[in-house]
Amino acid sequence: MTLLALDVGNTRLKWALYDRPHPQAAILAQGAEFLENIDTLAEGPWAQLPVPDRMLGCEVAGDAVKRRVQEQMEIWDVPPQWVVAASQEAGVTNGYDHPARLGADRWVAMVGARHRMLAQGPARPLVVVMVGTAVTVEALDVGGKFLGGFILPGHGIMLRALESGTAGLHVPTGDVRPFPTNTSDALTSGGTYAIAGACERMVQHLREHTGQEPMCVMTGGAGWKMAPSMSIQFELIDSLIFDGLLTLAQHRFGA
Repeated sequence: MTLLALDVGNTRLKWALYDRPHPQAAILAQGAEFLENIDTLAEGPWAQLPVPDRMLGCEVAGDAVKRRVQEQMEIWDVPPQWVVAASQEAGVTNGYDHPARLGADRWVAMVGARHRMLAQGPARPLVVVMVGTAVTVEALDVGGKFLGGFILPGHGIMLRALESGTAGLHVPTGDVRPFPTNTSDALTSGGTYAIAGACERMVQHLREHTGQEPMCVMTGGAGWKMAPSMSIQFELIDSLIFDGLLTLAQHRFGA
């Protein structure tokens, strides 16, 4: 039973075809497209793919983008299934006030992160960071309950906000410095250390709440930018959304 997994973010659509719905599945094909190019998937990279048996997607870009993706899938007779955060699934309990309002990408990333942690060793409290257009910093206790999380602007949004709201400041191409001495470095460093500080604060909160040392994992297209500036130990995992989709697919479809 093959699985087409889709991660539709605010900037790009990433896809992968797997040989089965299982965390240990082998990748048969994969790719990525900017959202402005997704209308060519059916006649482009998907044209030669074998028909997938199942599809499971994570989408945060809105209904219009979802409809465009589903139109491209009409070359196959495969019903699209999109993740919506549940009260409990795949070993994670959703502590959000309104569970279904939790972003699908946040839910999927937490499922993927917890599954990876348990595959590597004993359960620990877990901080899950996604660094993209927006940044999310989630906390799970040792039993897999999502306790809550932060949302803050990503690098680009922070810099554009400063540019539009402050006279004389322009989006920079600066470096991250401990003590910036020019405006470009000051802006880049400020945004980077704001994100790093949110991660460090959540680790502190979770450590105090559980009395245990949390594990921290990070994912997202801009995660690599954060790596040199983090003062806490963490693991950078590019595939976290797909890890979560495979885990959810195993629970929903079987292997």
